[in-house]
Amino acid sequence: MSALLKDRRALVTAGASGIGRVIAERLIEADARCMVCDVDTAALDAFTSTFGKGLAVRADVSDEAQVDVMFDQVEQQLGGLDILVNNAGISGPTLPAEELSLEDWQRTIAVNLDGHFLCARRAIPLLRDAGGGSIVNMSSIGGRLGYPKRAAYAAAKWGIIGFTKTLSIELGPLGIRVNAIQPGMVEGPRVERVMREKAASAGISYETLQERAFQRISLRRGVTAEDVAALVVFLVSDAGRNISGQAIPVDGDQTSLG
Repeated sequence: MSALLKDRRALVTAGASGIGRVIAERLIEADARCMVCDVDTAALDAFTSTFGKGLAVRADVSDEAQVDVMFDQVEQQLGGLDILVNNAGISGPTLPAEELSLEDWQRTIAVNLDGHFLCARRAIPLLRDAGGGSIVNMSSIGGRLGYPKRAAYAAAKWGIIGFTKTLSIELGPLGIRVNAIQPGMVEGPRVERVMREKAASAGISYETLQERAFQRISLRRGVTAEDVAALVVFLVSDAGRNISGQAIPVDGDQTSLG
């Protein structure tokens, strides 16, 4: 991994904790110069204490003004951009569509889909000026399968696939590759929280719901943030130089969502 991405400049949204933090760490291990944004101040402080000040910025990717400020800092700190990882997203509520408020719907779409657009729009000129580069958009298994009681989340994650494929066509002639990753059940507090909400909604225990979920996965296990990060590094490196416009699952072959 060492020097695989030497001198490449990367931005990972929601990169101070969770999957984003692991992605940023693996990019840095591959010798990329990596900045992150997040809305979690404590996580940002922890990131800067490890990797240095100037490499983290507080920004809500659904806010156009904040995204503009963030990219101004990216240009100032990195001098350009070669890699954008659109990782920021929220789970949204676990409710039947008829009970979902317009406010919750709009907030979920704003962070998960509008945020990808706003960041990509600012990144594209920088990637073009760099002579090419790579965008990785974080979709979900919810962008591959129907997802009961998660209508807003699924709609956003399916939207990311259309956005990815369209950008790939537009930007391919510029040497900019665009792909999406569709993680399945990624071990960690976020997935556990969603599953506990679903278990409560269904009137069953968390353990029962988890066992049922594993029965829908060919490998009978969840995936880790490391699995996702490894694919990101592959896609943005020269090893993935002819991969673009793809939606790639990392889910152990999950066949359905309940």
